[in-house]
Amino acid sequence: MIKINQAVIVEGRYDRKKVENILDTLIIETDGFAVFKNKEKQALIRRLAETRGIVVLTDSDTAGFKIRSFLGSIVPQDKVIHAYIPDVLGKEHRKEKPSKENKIGVEGMTKEIILQALDRAGVTCTQSETSQRKPVTKIDLYEDGITGSKNSKSKKALLLKKLDLPERLSTNSLLKLINTFMTYEEYKQVISEI
Repeated sequence: MIKINQAVIVEGRYDRKKVENILDTLIIETDGFAVFKNKEKQALIRRLAETRGIVVLTDSDTAGFKIRSFLGSIVPQDKVIHAYIPDVLGKEHRKEKPSKENKIGVEGMTKEIILQALDRAGVTCTQSETSQRKPVTKIDLYEDGITGSKNSKSKKALLLKKLDLPERLSTNSLLKLINTFMTYEEYKQVISEI
């Protein structure tokens, strides 16, 4: 696994699964064009851009460029890196027919092509800060009543609100974001406040 500091923004879940097998970083899906109206997702992407920077890795078709352009317009230019995959004609293995433009997307790219796209964009592979400090774990969430207890749902909702995160965030995603945005001590401080 290759570690990078920036979060990676992809279009959908198959793209996310592909990139998760290559990169050790936070990966966020736009859910296609849904990001245009999803204010919570936009706020999350802006926050990620401000705290660690983002890499936009969308398909090389028209839809991918529209999403890329939109994301570039909602975050500061110095906080976003655009990584471009090449135009490769064909179809993804899971699909019966090729896309309208007959181009393979991120999910169909090889590891080497994705790493080349990142390299061309100037993304450097480094050890992330979060791996050098004490992480918040699922055990911490359990011990703090965020999961596994009678009042967990309401306590998790309070935590999400306090951290200005989307209410439908899964526990695994919450854990990744906590370890992205804050130290263990900062997390414990927030827990004491709720």
